[in-house]
Amino acid sequence: MLRSATRADTRADPLADPLAAALDLLAGRALVTLTGAGLSTDSGIPDYRGPSAPDRTPMTYAEFRSGPAARQRYWARSHVGWSRMHTANPNPGHQALARLEAAGAQRFLITQNVDGLHEQAGSTSMVALHGRIADVVCLDCGDHSSRARLQQELAALNPGYAERHASAAVRPDGDVLLDDTADFVVPDCARCGGMLKPDVVFFGENVPKPRVRRCFDAVDALTPADGALLVAGSSLTVMSGFRFVRRCARAGVPVVIINRGATRGDELATLRLDAGCSETLGALVAALCGVENDSPSGVAAP
Repeated sequence: MLRSATRADTRADPLADPLAAALDLLAGRALVTLTGAGLSTDSGIPDYRGPSAPDRTPMTYAEFRSGPAARQRYWARSHVGWSRMHTANPNPGHQALARLEAAGAQRFLITQNVDGLHEQAGSTSMVALHGRIADVVCLDCGDHSSRARLQQELAALNPGYAERHASAAVRPDGDVLLDDTADFVVPDCARCGGMLKPDVVFFGENVPKPRVRRCFDAVDALTPADGALLVAGSSLTVMSGFRFVRRCARAGVPVVIINRGATRGDELATLRLDAGCSETLGALVAALCGVENDSPSGVAAP
């Protein structure tokens, strides 16, 4: 478990030392953690809204279903991007959160990311709110299949395509910036001949209610006296994540946000650290759980 909380009269000044103040606030509390794309940037996956992120417009659910041309564009871009994204490895931020869970300090993890890196790092008590890019679903019969298997089929139907576009810029959802998609061949569902879609929540699509309920149950179990919501690497622009911050704030549960740049939840936060996730989470685990900090920046525990 986390080390015991420090006495109130010895707590650090959040303006002078925000990391020490975060340690004081989080020590001894049970955590639910909410993560976003900023947590995976140190694994080589770009985010949507970081300080240096270019403007990106992801495909909407309605657009994906609008016709063959949209699906060609999506799957062609995803085919090229997948060859790089699926080789990404968990970074020290993912590993730090897995350690918090193993130590009994983190009760539950909610991730808005679809990259599967939390699972690779060892997190188990969690929900991938927006699904996983490694899974594929048929919109007609509901059959689920492996993205790796589909990748092999796409490569066979479009020989040399990924290699020809190897220099295309990677985007956060596992695809790339690419316009040469008109001749890309997209297979149908092997089971029913229906429309294949990555099993992730597109913009304009609702998160499945059972996932949302599990997340609210975890958040609602926190109390102002001994719980806290930790947000790492999310701008909270999308309501699917922001609602949990709002829920905690209304209940008086402390909210700590770690993110580079402003977030939608800043006014509701008890404390916000304008910092990178890997080094900050590494320092938090080192100080709170008494383990060695192996973050790449070498940030030492206070």
